Amino acid sequence: MTASTLCRTAAKSRIAAVCAVAVAGTLLLTACGDQTDSAAKKDSGTASADKAPLADLVPQAIKDKGEIKVGSDIAYPPVEFKDKSGKTVGIDPDLADALGKQLGVKFVFENGTFDTLLTGLRSKRYDLAMSAMTDTKDRQDGVDSETKKKVGEGVDFIDYFTAGVSIYTKKGDDKGISTWSDLCGKRLVVQRGTVSHDLAKAESAKCGGKGKISIEAFDNDLEAQTRLRGGGADAGSSDFPVAAYAVKTSGGGNDFQLVGDQVEAAPYGIAVAKGNDDLTKAIEAALNAVIKNGDYDKVIAKWGVDAGAVTEAKINGGS
Repeated sequence: MTASTLCRTAAKSRIAAVCAVAVAGTLLLTACGDQTDSAAKKDSGTASADKAPLADLVPQAIKDKGEIKVGSDIAYPPVEFKDKSGKTVGIDPDLADALGKQLGVKFVFENGTFDTLLTGLRSKRYDLAMSAMTDTKDRQDGVDSETKKKVGEGVDFIDYFTAGVSIYTKKGDDKGISTWSDLCGKRLVVQRGTVSHDLAKAESAKCGGKGKISIEAFDNDLEAQTRLRGGGADAGSSDFPVAAYAVKTSGGGNDFQLVGDQVEAAPYGIAVAKGNDDLTKAIEAALNAVIKNGDYDKVIAKWGVDAGAVTEAKINGGS
C-alpha cells in the first residue's frame, strides 16, 4: 500500500512483512517459578527474552509487556490476511515471528483500516505499523500526500521490501486499458489512502477532454476486488504482489488479469512513531539478523515474492 507520486517507470516489486498473532495466557506461579515461566515461553513459539540474541536492544517498557502491538490492515493477501480458520497469515506475520525470536517478544497483530494506522501510532495504540506501507518522505514528515499540509509528527520506517503498483481488470475484458492514461473516462476501484488511490487522483487531473477517472475507494482491497468482480468497475489497482495474488487465486485464477506494467517501485517499511529511536534500532537490528541467518529468504520464497527481497534493512530509504 504505497503512498504517492506520479507514474514514472515500469518496475519490479517485492514485499515482505512483519507480524505474528500470539495469545498471552495468565501464568500461575508456583514454587517452580522460573521453570514454569520458561516452559510457557517455549510453548508460545517465540524465543524467550533470556535466549533471544537481541533481547537487550528491546526498550524496557516493551520488555515489561512482553509483546509488540502491531497495527495492520489484515485484508491484503498475501502480505497479511485471515486464513479459513481465522488465523492471521502472510508475509508480514511470518517475518514478525522471525523478528520476535531475535528480540524475545511477541508481535501481536491488531486489525485496523489502512488509513488510520499512522493515527494509531501517534495515539500509542500501536507500537508499530506493519501493513505493506510504502516508505515515503511525506509519511516520514507527517505531511498529507494530497494537500501537502502537516497533519502529524511523522514516522520513521525500517524498510524491508520493495513493490510497484499494478492495474488489473476482469479476465478477458481489459476495456482497452494498458496504461494509467487509458483509465481516463473509466471506472477504477482502489483501497483508500494507498498509492493506487493517489496515482488515480493525479492521473484523473490530467485527463482533460477524455473525461476524469471515476474513482471508488474502499476500506480494504478485498472490497474493491468484489466490486470489480461484480461488474461495478472497469479496472482495479493495488500493489503488484497483491494484484498478482488476486489474479492467481480469485475464482481459481479465472476472475482477473494484470494489464500493463508495474509503476512506482518503492520500499515497504515498518513504521515507528518519531522519538522511539530505541525501538527503531531494535527492529533494524532484528531485520538485519534474519536477513543474515536466512530466515528472511525463507519467508520471501514461501510467498513467491523473491523479486522484492532486500539485502539489508534501511531507515527512511523512501523518497
